[in-house]
Amino acid sequence: MQLDRRLSVAPMMDWTDRHCRFFLRLISRHTLLYTEMVTTGALIHGDRERLLRFDPAEHPVALQLGGSDPADMARCARIGADWGYDEINMNVGCPSDRVQRGRFGACLMAEPGLVADCLTAMKDAVTRPVTVKTRIGIDDRDSYDELVDFVGNLVHAGCDALIVHARKAWLKGLSPKENRDVPPLRHDLVLRLKGDFPDLAIVINGGIKTLEEASGFLPRLNGVMIGREAYQNPWILAQADRIIFGDHRPTPTRHEVLERFRPYAEHQLATGVALTAMSRHLLGLFHGQPGARHWRRRLTEGAQTSGAGVEVLSSGP
Repeated sequence: MQLDRRLSVAPMMDWTDRHCRFFLRLISRHTLLYTEMVTTGALIHGDRERLLRFDPAEHPVALQLGGSDPADMARCARIGADWGYDEINMNVGCPSDRVQRGRFGACLMAEPGLVADCLTAMKDAVTRPVTVKTRIGIDDRDSYDELVDFVGNLVHAGCDALIVHARKAWLKGLSPKENRDVPPLRHDLVLRLKGDFPDLAIVINGGIKTLEEASGFLPRLNGVMIGREAYQNPWILAQADRIIFGDHRPTPTRHEVLERFRPYAEHQLATGVALTAMSRHLLGLFHGQPGARHWRRRLTEGAQTSGAGVEVLSSGP
């Protein structure tokens, strides 16, 4: 199964839940979407319905897993495939203390053999693409040779695509937020990596804020992943289908997106989902437009009103 990876939205904890993904899909038909990271422990022992359910309209959509036990990763990859996810992704990039205590995320860059074992087990368990999202290094283990050795292990294990956040992670001394900004971006290393692994699909992530920037990487790389910018200013995806994917069908307006989101929100409200769980993802819809601040305030206050319904989403600024 081949996925078009030319543009994707990064997995972001507390942000890219199913309501966010449905909303983003209304803006772009083709952009590949990712879940928040789901840990293997939560998936094996927790509420799978809550963790995994998604609307069919979200396709193409990938499930990101956090874990380090090959058997558990294989089991959870199989569960994700059975639920219909188009790709299973392994998190080897998150630097938080909680993730490190669980022995997954960026700290696994120090254990390339274990990551390869997880990949092999996952590949044996599913027919969907199995991919890895990683950093360019951790702490003082940040030489290019070490990165090449790490990626070489993934290639040998059959990795279908590698998403590289072009910053290293400091596992001690920096918060996850600081790790997204403080370590310098090294886009050049990702491009160099593609030269050394030309047959591996490589997607670049980190600091890319416009479709013009994204387009600049595509002749040399297989894709670009945008993170916070796509959440805070989702309308940057409005021209993605045309500019990135060559789909020249008409782009909906912001107000049309809002109208199309309403029936979804109404259905979710009927199942007991709080309006705020959905409306919070719409705050950036009118980013940079006249009245955007008024829209954000009205949406926030209106969604918190007792008994609030889809009328809160009835219009823009």
